[in-house]
Amino acid sequence: MFLSVLVAELGDKTQLATLLFATEKSLSRGGVFVAASAALVFSSLIAVLLGAQIERLVPRATLKVVAGAGFVAIGLWMLIGGRF
Repeated sequence: MFLSVLVAELGDKTQLATLLFATEKSLSRGGVFVAASAALVFSSLIAVLLGAQIERLVPRATLKVVAGAGFVAIGLWMLIGGRF
């Protein structure tokens, strides 16, 4: 599981924002690390708590299909030049 999350997080917008914060001379690199780490831990906590509640209402197989379809849809959208 650690490796899956690590690979999924590499190069995402949050990591790039953290990189930019680390280049700011007025900010402590240690402080940037602690803040970014705390943010990831907190967002993971929210995901775990929500996942535990959703799992009680929706079968796991259905969640996997919906999540997979969502990732495929986002990938296709990106391939055809989708913009936010």
